[in-house]
Amino acid sequence: MIRTEESAFTQPSELADRYDVVVMGSGASGLTAAVRAAHDGLRVVVVEKDAKLGGTTSAGGGVIWAPANHLGAAAGYEDSEQAGIDYLTAAAGDIMEPDDIAWYVTTSGEAVRFLDAHTRVELLPLTRPDYHMEWPGAAAGGRSLDNAAFRADDYPEIAEVLRQPTYFPLLTMVERDDLNGRAPDPALLNERAEAGVRTMGGALAGSLTASALDAGVDIVLGTPVTDLQRGQDGWSVTLDEAFVVRTGAVVIASGGFEFNPRLRETFLPLDVTPIGAPSNEGDGLELGMAAGASLQDMTAVWGVPIINAQNQTYDGKPTGRMGNVEMTLPGSISVNQAGRRFVNEALNYHDAARVFANIDPNTSKAENNPAWLVFDHTFMCKYPVAGSTPGDAPDWMLSASTLAELAELTGIEPEQLAETVEQFNADARTGVDTAFGRGSTAQDRHLGDASVEPNPCMAPLETGPYYAVPLHAGALGTSGGLATNHDGQVLDRFQEPIAGLYAAGNVSGGVFRNTYPGGGATLGSGVTRGFAAGSHIVSVLAPVAS
Repeated sequence: MIRTEESAFTQPSELADRYDVVVMGSGASGLTAAVRAAHDGLRVVVVEKDAKLGGTTSAGGGVIWAPANHLGAAAGYEDSEQAGIDYLTAAAGDIMEPDDIAWYVTTSGEAVRFLDAHTRVELLPLTRPDYHMEWPGAAAGGRSLDNAAFRADDYPEIAEVLRQPTYFPLLTMVERDDLNGRAPDPALLNERAEAGVRTMGGALAGSLTASALDAGVDIVLGTPVTDLQRGQDGWSVTLDEAFVVRTGAVVIASGGFEFNPRLRETFLPLDVTPIGAPSNEGDGLELGMAAGASLQDMTAVWGVPIINAQNQTYDGKPTGRMGNVEMTLPGSISVNQAGRRFVNEALNYHDAARVFANIDPNTSKAENNPAWLVFDHTFMCKYPVAGSTPGDAPDWMLSASTLAELAELTGIEPEQLAETVEQFNADARTGVDTAFGRGSTAQDRHLGDASVEPNPCMAPLETGPYYAVPLHAGALGTSGGLATNHDGQVLDRFQEPIAGLYAAGNVSGGVFRNTYPGGGATLGSGVTRGFAAGSHIVSVLAPVAS
């Protein structure tokens, strides 16, 4: 169904008194649950507290990780459900139960098939290897799914209210990967911006929004859920402390709590800078707790090293940019204040971010947070750093003619920095990183510069002036929260389902239990659980509704 009303979106005063399903949050997890439930005829409303649509999905990369999906198979990638199970067992078998692993591999494939067959979402398999190709069952490509560029001509309002990316350019992931770290074509970016085209997470959120509107879902923006009360015939949902909607099922998909300082200080072991949607303040988490939910993995985050350019903000909140590409490209190193490298810089960003939390036993403080990205003039002229223009060093980059002077500017231990660079340069010339093995695997080389030999992730730092920018521990979002079962039902303290209450995405305990098996694990888990929740709601409510 295509709507013909003057506005595609619903005003709070236009809401019905009762819906079959109320979804809290407009990211991919919530929208997937909404579309799945509406597909079988249930009446659904999506309630978004922010004036902007799409949450962290719209701000981010939009990739979905789904082993053995049919799109990868059609594109010729070798994979199987058993291979996916073997790989996830190697990745997280010490913390995920075997039935959880099997559930994810099967259900993620079902979710992708549903999106492909019944929505406007257009997913494209990426030639992106799993993060640990040395593990059993790893796949060289096809499990990470990109989004085709998207524009909803029949719903122009979507482009107006869809949350803008924090910093990602208007490229698909395929296009971005093909750049070898170089800057994109400004003309293409301007053309897409003027036309209202979205890519990456914006394309996923936009296409799901259009699909929800097609299915008759009401979507209301700028309206927080302020109370949940369970009654004998379902739930009463209070919106903006003023409107009460009754419903048979509630799906909490409101994102993590990374922008709530009180909750961050309570649960997270490391100070992190979040780079998702600033509206993620834990509202849904606390409403679920008040409704009797138990919690899971509250110390977990989707970690990433970030570069925080001077005074960079998003919706008025301090933010940063993912620094993993700059760390991977040849001609840079990452060192701590002691002047030592502390990680394989080309490691996937989640695992690299873990090392930022290492504690120095002599100081009891984080040993590597903050750290420094150090690079030479050749690197600065070749690659953008946190969105900079290659060849034009911005004011927030510290620069000096020599490494010794750079060490003095940054407070890095000078003799150790010189020794570190000397050893790295010797290794770069041979292409073998004797300290951490940087660039020795297919997953390392994926984000390197294929034009550089013998190692696309390594080049000597030998051309002054030299530059440094701080690296901090960051988070795409928290990944602990309300405990759920495979159907997305929220569990109480006895691990029994709370009738009619569901959760999906970063507000719920992470599917992968603080592990990160491949590119798109964040959205893969959220979309899969949202699909499972919508499917279970249909099984419970659709017979009643009909």
